[in-house]
Amino acid sequence: MANEKWPVYGEITGPVVMIGFGSIGRGTLPLIERHFKFDKSRMVIIDPSDENRKLADERGIKFIQEAVTKDNYKELLTPLLTNGGGQGFCVNLSVDTGSVELMHLCRKLGTLYVDTVIEPWLGFYFNSDAGNDERTNYALRETLLAERRKHPGGTTAVSTCGANPGMVSWFVKQALVNLSRDLGLEFEEPATSDREGWAALMKKAGVKGIHIAERDTQRTKNPKPMNVFWNTWSVEGFISEGLQPAELGWGTHENWKPKNAKKFKHGNKAAIYLEQPGANTRVRTWCPTPGPQYGFLVTHNEAISISDFFTVRSKKGKVTYRPTCHYAYHPCNDAVLSLHEMFGAAGKAQPVHHVLDETELVDGSDELGVLLYGHDKNAYWYGSQLTLEQARKLAPYQNATGLQVTSAVLAGMVWALENPEAGIVEADEVDYKRCLEVQKQYLGPVKGHYTDWTPLDGRPGLFEEDLDKDDPWQFRNILVR
Repeated sequence: MANEKWPVYGEITGPVVMIGFGSIGRGTLPLIERHFKFDKSRMVIIDPSDENRKLADERGIKFIQEAVTKDNYKELLTPLLTNGGGQGFCVNLSVDTGSVELMHLCRKLGTLYVDTVIEPWLGFYFNSDAGNDERTNYALRETLLAERRKHPGGTTAVSTCGANPGMVSWFVKQALVNLSRDLGLEFEEPATSDREGWAALMKKAGVKGIHIAERDTQRTKNPKPMNVFWNTWSVEGFISEGLQPAELGWGTHENWKPKNAKKFKHGNKAAIYLEQPGANTRVRTWCPTPGPQYGFLVTHNEAISISDFFTVRSKKGKVTYRPTCHYAYHPCNDAVLSLHEMFGAAGKAQPVHHVLDETELVDGSDELGVLLYGHDKNAYWYGSQLTLEQARKLAPYQNATGLQVTSAVLAGMVWALENPEAGIVEADEVDYKRCLEVQKQYLGPVKGHYTDWTPLDGRPGLFEEDLDKDDPWQFRNILVR
């Protein structure tokens, strides 16, 4: 299962069930083989498509070609998760599966669980009968929090543990520690479980907000044909989240909201949403290699969980500090073209969806990090600068984008195996040092960069704009209108 080059982190004593075997599933499989001891005869992969089945067949791993649905998941998964005794592990890397229900079943069976997103059952994202507030990641996250309140403690289930959401929450903590030191602050690093301590430190550092700032520069050998959606990771996943409303954690420093911004009436109220699709909403941001860039404000769970995690409240429960947080994503150029084509066709997705694998791409990188802004050093980006070439050398079956996700899944699995009775946890709540220790071997250069750039910079000055020149880091200046 493993060789001497790679550390083995522990033994999975029960069956391993992987739900979903697309680009992320096939990339996660060799990492599981490298880093865990497990009984291969009790590993099962489930996916409605047999496109990647040969990888399972080559290894003698059972493959079930079937969709996991609301009607069949209990009957299908229960015997697989309990086969042969021991503590099993469910690795959910699928779309259109109810994550919270799957998590509930796993914990009831004493099975460890990890996923990369709070995924709903088929039909949620495109339900025209639901209000836009009901189609948000905020609403999905509230179902997870409700499940945790109803069933506290117990077997560990790590929610939303991919690159983003997931790894970026660990980057935020490391970036905050680095920034606080560079600012000369006196502080003791809070414990993993000390939410109040972490929030107080971010407030002390003067951080107004956080961009999950990403630039994917991976290029293909051939130009994208018409009527095809190309991406470097799940096309179905990207279209689904891209057509959800733009969502962002909403900071206490903000003094303006777009006219189509809406608040949530229930729950933690850490976020707002816009009455427009996230993949058609542009924002100004910054990454080290390209510098200033446009990104899409695509909804992601971490935009809400990070703002919620770093909220400071008074003794009476009033919010006294909260950072703004949102995704600012520039996908690969072929995905940008695909989005333009899709929205130009009245939002109708192309009939052919294709994930560009490592053999079709020629070069480029996925520069994924967190931009902490508004403090005395202006802005600080910290993250992974993984190239396609490095990804090819590190692990099979994935490009730079995929490896950032699959290595985070690996880190979440290691943490769960080492902390098997932690209950339901979000990526913000696990030990970021341990997870990054596991993951960094797959991330290429992980560095921090300061910048003097603000969203007020680089404008031509030829047109009158409604800007807040007193506070460059207002969302008013970040949103492209």
